Amino acid sequence: MTDPLKPVRTIRAPSYVDAFVPLLTLVVLIAGSLYLFGLDATKGPLQVALLLSSLVTAAIVLKNGHTWEAIAASAQRGVASVVSAIFILLAVGALIGTWNMSGTIPTMVYYGIKLMHPDWFYVAALVICSVVSLSIGSSWTTAGTIGVGLVGLSALVGVSPAITAGAVISGSYVGDKLSPLSETTILAAQLTGNDVYTHLRAQMWTSVPAFLIAALVFVAIGLGGAGVEPVDSAMMAAELEMLGTLFWITPLNLVPLLFLVVLSVRKTPASLAIAAAALLAGALAPFLQPEAVLRFVSSPELAAPAAHIKGIWLALANGYQANSGIPEMDALLSRGGMDSMLLTIWLIIGALAYGTLLDEFDLLSKLVTPLLLRAKSAGSLIATTAATAMGLNIIAGDQYIALVLPARLFRVEFQRRGLRPQNLSRAIADAGTVTSPLVPWNSCGAYMSAVLGVSTLLYLPFAIFNIASPLLTIALGFTGFKIERMQPQSEAVAESVPSTDV
Repeated sequence: MTDPLKPVRTIRAPSYVDAFVPLLTLVVLIAGSLYLFGLDATKGPLQVALLLSSLVTAAIVLKNGHTWEAIAASAQRGVASVVSAIFILLAVGALIGTWNMSGTIPTMVYYGIKLMHPDWFYVAALVICSVVSLSIGSSWTTAGTIGVGLVGLSALVGVSPAITAGAVISGSYVGDKLSPLSETTILAAQLTGNDVYTHLRAQMWTSVPAFLIAALVFVAIGLGGAGVEPVDSAMMAAELEMLGTLFWITPLNLVPLLFLVVLSVRKTPASLAIAAAALLAGALAPFLQPEAVLRFVSSPELAAPAAHIKGIWLALANGYQANSGIPEMDALLSRGGMDSMLLTIWLIIGALAYGTLLDEFDLLSKLVTPLLLRAKSAGSLIATTAATAMGLNIIAGDQYIALVLPARLFRVEFQRRGLRPQNLSRAIADAGTVTSPLVPWNSCGAYMSAVLGVSTLLYLPFAIFNIASPLLTIALGFTGFKIERMQPQSEAVAESVPSTDV
């Protein structure tokens, strides 16, 4: 029974000004942080900008009659939605640390230096990451394992880490779009009422051309010499010798990588699979690289078993530290640890708190609905859907919001206009899934920057597959090519009514 003395709250619908102010606040604060701090903005200033934007959004929601308890619960739901992503981040940080210490990453680099020619390095990185991501269905796992080795290797063979990171991300997202094991592929199909394989067939018409465009661009960059420095054979020989001195190079070091691939193919949850591969590498390190572990721990007072345990613990928590004397090699090997992911987790929490408030209190739909009403043709509707998904990756900072909200807002309109659901699922995947790593404060952009060690703004121009995919889906919409149609609902209803003519 309600308390008659307690004032009744009136909940007001948000106005256009209410919806616009949080967006303007975010734009001003992020622009200011990038202007003042440059690429260092992700080390705290961007996080502050997102949290201040969340407070402004909360104040507007309070003004409209909602309680602080409701606001807090909404923000908690937003943060809870990325708990699995947080565990993946911590697991990847641990994995990079133990894979460096156990020789897994050094072995990948060693064989890579011997096998990969700089002229073909970028396209090879694209193809390798595409094959792995198609096999396991995870862009995050691909970039956090194979991608880390390729970006580290790039500095040693004289190619650009930023271009390599773009190739790694391009290849990693090929599997995110075309693998039936990918959770975003399954989600895009389910949200739009599609069969997964119908969705994948529709995706082929944009994903395959986008991959071919990326491959041609990376071949041209490599053969054109852009971002490629002349290889000093003496330096390369010194690098190989140093790796051989610091680590025992053997195919046995790749066992944790093989173990991770097997777990991923068997659909083991990503955080569990990555953590298990990290622990396996840590357990193997004392046997495969005993000297590297003792050198890292640097505690002569400890006997071997205790020193080995301390080394594994340190690598999991704080990452591995190398002192080879070669700056590029030390930068490659001195990485990882769960604590290296804390800034990224802070960034993701801020973005999700902000994005969830905008979504759950109808501020986003207030901005998007007018766009829907102005989309008169099939091409403009698909372009509006793609623009909404890309905009949500920027505004809401989360890939899943960029998939879920457009599917919810546009699904009925696609049906009303006689457009089959695979058109919608393709549009939101092309624009929502693959553009997420291009935004520094998006959970995917923050993750890729953290694990690859390259700023989002530096690799963005070279994530060719991710840029080409939304442009191709918009082009299909306006040309009408491979736009699958069905009978409009209104006509279907009319035909289902029995005729009364005599």
